[in-house]
Amino acid sequence: MRAYRLFALLILSGLALTVSSQTMRLDLQQSIKIANDSSLQAFRAKNLYLSHYWEYRSFKAGRLPSLSFNTTPVQYRRDFTRRYDSNKNIDVYRSQQSFYTSGNLSISQNFDLTGGTFFIDSELGYMRNFGDNAYSQFSSVPVRIGYSQSLFGFNGFKWEKKIEPLKYEKAKKQFLYTREEISESVIQYYFNLAMSRMEFDMAVDNVASSDTLYRIGQERHKIASISQSDLLTLKLDAVNARNTLKNAEIGLKRAMFNFVSFLNMDKETRVQLTLPERPREIEISADRALEFAKQNNPDFLGYRQEMFEAEREVDRTKKSSDFDASISASLGFNQVSDNFSGAYKKPLQQDVVSVGITIPLVDWGVRKGRANMARNNLNVAKISIRQKELSLEQDIIMTVNDFNIRQSQINSAEEAVELATMAYNVTKERFIIGKTDLNSLTLSLNRQNTARRNYISTLMDYWLSYYKLRKLTLFDFLEQEILTEQFDRIESVKY
Repeated sequence: MRAYRLFALLILSGLALTVSSQTMRLDLQQSIKIANDSSLQAFRAKNLYLSHYWEYRSFKAGRLPSLSFNTTPVQYRRDFTRRYDSNKNIDVYRSQQSFYTSGNLSISQNFDLTGGTFFIDSELGYMRNFGDNAYSQFSSVPVRIGYSQSLFGFNGFKWEKKIEPLKYEKAKKQFLYTREEISESVIQYYFNLAMSRMEFDMAVDNVASSDTLYRIGQERHKIASISQSDLLTLKLDAVNARNTLKNAEIGLKRAMFNFVSFLNMDKETRVQLTLPERPREIEISADRALEFAKQNNPDFLGYRQEMFEAEREVDRTKKSSDFDASISASLGFNQVSDNFSGAYKKPLQQDVVSVGITIPLVDWGVRKGRANMARNNLNVAKISIRQKELSLEQDIIMTVNDFNIRQSQINSAEEAVELATMAYNVTKERFIIGKTDLNSLTLSLNRQNTARRNYISTLMDYWLSYYKLRKLTLFDFLEQEILTEQFDRIESVKY
């Protein structure tokens, strides 16, 4: 009777784990979705992506014409300034008092191909001098068109056009890559909790079974069917089973806390897991996985970006060490008058052309050294990138092989659980009727527990391999869809 009471208390302690303030049932896909929506890691990844998104939007806006207004609203001066007196042929200081204001409205457009800038602007200025010879003047530039650029210098606009879209595409795919990393972490926590739950359930079953076997052993010992040593072993098994249950309960609480914490759920939430069913068989070839990875993996895009940046630095240092010339030209109209309307009557043509030349003469090899260093860095980058590509390709091939092996292991692991359970039930019945010994029963129980643990581990390894493959290729092999296409459909609705 005492054993039944103890067993009832242990069952109630187990139920207390799942009948708390809030209980919910989750399967693996629901857990992954919650983590990708609500976990702290997902929040960080989303904000990092948005930072790159707005950086790219700024780049795109910079390629459009920009409108700016520059003004000097008020400029007042009262001072003594040096002037030449032609009558006395000497310089003298004279008092000067003046007021000035101006405004300029300009539209400019960068031209990526050449690195130059077009502009159209209009300007109006007003000046008034005070004193004995007081007068006012308006100066206007109704319209002026101009263009300026470096003829042989570094064209930063061209390199921005190459690098910035690549940076944004990499950031978007890095966000999806991080989401798949979060999915891998969820799988770890999910199956750790599933394993802990199974260990707890097995411990509860083991307590009931060991108590039952000990009572049977007591009855059989009375008729000298088993030895005193076997009876003590049965009693020890019952005591150890209760200790194992306590440890399993502690492990289950810890695994539950880790799982709900990672999903950023209420700490009092208790989760009942629904193990995924046997996965659908899919065939994945290493060549196909490599093809998707080269298209979608952010690391491959990062290698391209790294190469562009190294080439840009070579271009920058090379052109800074060579002869350079710049040109600026503008064509417009201007007029000056003592009244506002006159400043816009019969404007005169205004032509401005300037050419600048820079010729490096002697710098003791500084520019040449920088150019050579940039070329060497480019060569190092090429070798380093190739090594990284080979390492990543090897990782993808090995992951495909692991995944294909995991698929075949699930069937055998599932079959092993069925066989081990049947064998234990038969052995237990034979022990009860006295047709087998205690060692055979213990061995059968251990085999059953090992098979159940192996099944959970095999399921976890399968899903970890699958989501690692998704991460490396950013391709959903079950739905046969590129993850970036799914993402673009969702984001196009938001923005």
